[in-house]
Amino acid sequence: MTTPIGSLAPTHWYNLAADFPEPVPPPLHPGTREPLRPEDLEHLFPRELINQELSTERFIEIPQAVREVYAKWRPSPLIRADRLERALGTRGRIFYKYEGVSPAGSHKPNTAVAQAWYNAQEGTTRLTTETGAGQWGASLALACSLFGMSCEVWQVRSSYESKPYRRYQMEVYGSTCHSSPSDLTRAGRDVLARDPQTTGSLGMAISEAVEVAAASDDVHYALGSVLNHVMLHQTVIGLEAVAQLRQAGVDQPDVVFGCAGGGSNLAGLSFPFIGRNLTEGASSRVVACEPAACPTITQGEYRYDVGDVAGTTPMMKMYTLGADFVPPAIHAGGLRYHGMAPMVSHAVHLGLMDGVAVSQEDAFAAGLLFARSEGIVPAPESTHAVAAAVEYAREARQGEVILIGLSGNGVLDLPAYEAYL
Repeated sequence: MTTPIGSLAPTHWYNLAADFPEPVPPPLHPGTREPLRPEDLEHLFPRELINQELSTERFIEIPQAVREVYAKWRPSPLIRADRLERALGTRGRIFYKYEGVSPAGSHKPNTAVAQAWYNAQEGTTRLTTETGAGQWGASLALACSLFGMSCEVWQVRSSYESKPYRRYQMEVYGSTCHSSPSDLTRAGRDVLARDPQTTGSLGMAISEAVEVAAASDDVHYALGSVLNHVMLHQTVIGLEAVAQLRQAGVDQPDVVFGCAGGGSNLAGLSFPFIGRNLTEGASSRVVACEPAACPTITQGEYRYDVGDVAGTTPMMKMYTLGADFVPPAIHAGGLRYHGMAPMVSHAVHLGLMDGVAVSQEDAFAAGLLFARSEGIVPAPESTHAVAAAVEYAREARQGEVILIGLSGNGVLDLPAYEAYL
C-alpha cells in the first residue's frame, strides 16, 4: 500500500474498503431491505459524502480547505510513554497517538470539519446530530462555526445531566444542545411515553436528530461514528502514526489498542495498519477495547440491524446488541452505542481485528495510572484502550512495540474520576 503523505500530514484519506479480501456487506433500505441507492441518502447527506460512503477507491484526496483547518493541530503528537513503561516495569516499548490536542479535545474534529465543509459547499445552513459524552457534539459545533452554519445537538440524557461542560462548549461555539429523549420530536415523545425515567441512548438521540433533518430541505444530518465516510476521515490518525513510527525507527507496532464504541477512533488509528497487513505483509495485531457494560463486539451478534431506536436509518451489517438496548449510564458516554461500525465489524468478522471488554473500574484505574505517570488525563473512553494495553504490557516481550490510541483528554470529564480517587 503506497501511502500519499506529505511530510507527516496526509494529503489523502485511506479507504480500507479497497483492500478488504471480501467486500463490506452493503447497507439496506429500512423499508424495502434492498441495497441502498445513493439517492436514498440525499435527504440526509451532501452528494460528496454519499459518494465517499459507497466508495471502494483506496485513497481520497483531502480538500485544501479541510487540510488548512487540520493544520491548526495536525499532525497530532506520537509520544513515547517512557514514564508509564517505568511504572509498569515492562520490557516493551509503549507509544500513544494523542488526539486531545484538537480544539475540541478529541479526535472528532477530523470528521466534523470534513462533514461541515462538504455540507457548506452544497448550501446547507444547519446540521443536526446526536452525541453521547459530548465530544462529537462539541466538535461539530466547532466545525459549523468555522463554515458559517448552525448546529442542533441531541445529547444522551445521562451525559447531558452529568457532563454540563460539554454542553457549555457547544453553546460557546454557537450551537444548541437538547437532552435526549426530548419532547421536541415524535421519536423522543414516544420513548418518554414508554419510559419517562430513561437514561437515554445514542440510538434514541440519533432518531431525534434524523427526524428533524429529514423534515427540512436546508438541514442535513451529521454522524460522528459508524458510517464508512466517518471511518475514512479518521484515518489521518493512523496515516500519521505510520510515518511517525518510522521516524522513531519502528517499521510497525506489534499491537495496536484503540477504544471502541461506534468505531471511529479505532478505525482511524488501526485501518492504515490493517491495510499494511493486507498489502505489504505486515503483522500488527489490532485490539478493539470496549466497555464491559456495552460489549458489542465481544457479546453482540453479527447481523443486519438499524442504527436508531425508531428504525429510520439504513440497516447495516454489524455487531449489535439490538437497537433497543439501553446501556447502563457508564461514565464513558461515547462508548454507549448498541452497534459497531460496519467496516470495523467486517474487520472483526474476517479475523483482522480482535475485541476485548474492559470493566469501568479497570478503565479508570488505568486512567489514573496514565495521568500520574504521563501527565495527561485520558478521556474516559480512552482509558479502556489504556487498560487493555497496560495489562498486555506487563507481560510484553523484550522490545515489543505497543501503540495506544489516546482519543481525547478528560479535562471536561474530571467528575467521572471522582469515585476512583
